[in-house]
Amino acid sequence: MTPAPAFNKPKVELHVHLDGSIKPETILYFGKKRGIALPADTAEELQKIIGMDKPESLPYFLSKFEYYMPAIAGSREAIKRIAYEFVEMKAKEGVVYVEVRYSPHLLANSKVEPIPWNQAEGDLTPDEVADLVNQGLREGEKAFGIKARSILCCMRHQPEWSPEVVEMCKKYRHQGTVAMDMAGDENIQGSSYFPGHLEAYKEAVRSGIHRTVHAGEVCSPEIVREAVDVLKTERVGHGYHTLEDEALYARLRKENMHFEVCPWSSYLTGAWKAETEHPVVRFKNDKVNYSLNSDDPLIFMSTLDTDYQMTKRDMGFTEEEFKRLNINAAKSSFLPEDEKEELLNQLYKAYGMPLPPAAAAGQDP
Repeated sequence: MTPAPAFNKPKVELHVHLDGSIKPETILYFGKKRGIALPADTAEELQKIIGMDKPESLPYFLSKFEYYMPAIAGSREAIKRIAYEFVEMKAKEGVVYVEVRYSPHLLANSKVEPIPWNQAEGDLTPDEVADLVNQGLREGEKAFGIKARSILCCMRHQPEWSPEVVEMCKKYRHQGTVAMDMAGDENIQGSSYFPGHLEAYKEAVRSGIHRTVHAGEVCSPEIVREAVDVLKTERVGHGYHTLEDEALYARLRKENMHFEVCPWSSYLTGAWKAETEHPVVRFKNDKVNYSLNSDDPLIFMSTLDTDYQMTKRDMGFTEEEFKRLNINAAKSSFLPEDEKEELLNQLYKAYGMPLPPAAAAGQDP
């Protein structure tokens, strides 16, 4: 029997990867349809091979994508379908607004160098991938009655892709793409300063494209400082190791920086050692601006509720804290101001909380 949800009210999720949220059945379907070999024949077996249930390392986690991405990448039908099914999945979890991220280049097989996942060259470009994902999300929104937006990822090891990423963000900013991100292996020395990344983030600032960066998940606070000062990020993906630099932490608190926290993910990737207190407990106690997120539920064999159950059971999180962090997530979302206000009003109403004076008066806060 599934336990009752830890927080059975509308939720906002800001840090979840599309390619880490695919149904095993969908992977099998496209593997068979496209004649691409997979390591298992049933959804259960495939889930076991792709999944993780004990702490490993970030590189071990990243290696999991190699098992199944060849079945999805390069297929228009598959890409649109995983976006649509993603919205369905989130609606079932009680999420009313979600920002889902992915690298368009890692799903393409044309105009991308190198072509990922040992695919033969085809005719699906990163640009078309971005369009297909937004189409799938829009169809999902209509079918399941929630709101979904996309974030395009630069990859730390492929700085030459980043200038294209920001251009796609500009091109699709009115079709559902709200921001750019930097993902991949944080251990790559000096990657925040690679010219491709630097230029792309500068262009994002110039063009008013929102920015987030994976930083301080497994590496030192220095990576967080680079994300903030060099790449001008508006949110930090994970950011746990910020706590090792009290001055930086105090500064980011003062600036109301938003931390996209993924507790269950941090346990399985070894980003957090279970014998120590989880950084999110400090964030909670200090009333920091953060959210709870599922990151890669396919690989972590989880749902968003896994993260809520974990924080409620093991870290003393209360209903009031869940409300607070979701309101902070809505405030820190990359929606335009009018849509953000609508989302906030929806949450205040669902949480039985009075509207803040500005919202109640229908004025801009």
